[in-house]
Amino acid sequence: MSTEKFKGKYRIETNRCLHWNYSSNGAYFITICTANRENYFGEIVDAEMKLSEIGQIAKYEWLKTKKIRPDMNITLHEFCIMPNHFHAIIKIDDINPANMVTKNKFGPQSKNLGAIVRGFKSVVKKYATINKIEFAWQSNYHDHIIRNDEEFYKIRNYIRNNPKNWKEDQFY
Repeated sequence: MSTEKFKGKYRIETNRCLHWNYSSNGAYFITICTANRENYFGEIVDAEMKLSEIGQIAKYEWLKTKKIRPDMNITLHEFCIMPNHFHAIIKIDDINPANMVTKNKFGPQSKNLGAIVRGFKSVVKKYATINKIEFAWQSNYHDHIIRNDEEFYKIRNYIRNNPKNWKEDQFY
């Protein structure tokens, strides 16, 4: 319907892997940016991240992710809050390995990577709104399906070293 109505002009193609089910077994590297890459989360001082109030809330809420989703069997790995973005590795373990190759389903999403990110972004934004803190997220997020241990360790090291490499970071 929207293709007819707008003649495809406003259609935004998904940046998700179309042959992957994001609720299935997998380790994912996610990056979530603030709107206009504003430095809402704090600042880098002597190669260390000093979190603002909203940065502290983002950290607190991310650490609660596993606890508030006990039915999802998730593991939080390395994460880093930077002045204007957030990186994390999250693993989802599914009890049905056959789900790994099913096509991504569009429509209502729950108990998958998108639901986790959406919930995290929502609760941080809600805190900012209630407490009258200027804050906004960029729409969407970037994800990468981690394919093997070598890739996992490379990404983990990138996240760990992000604060000391801030001046060379693409989001700086």
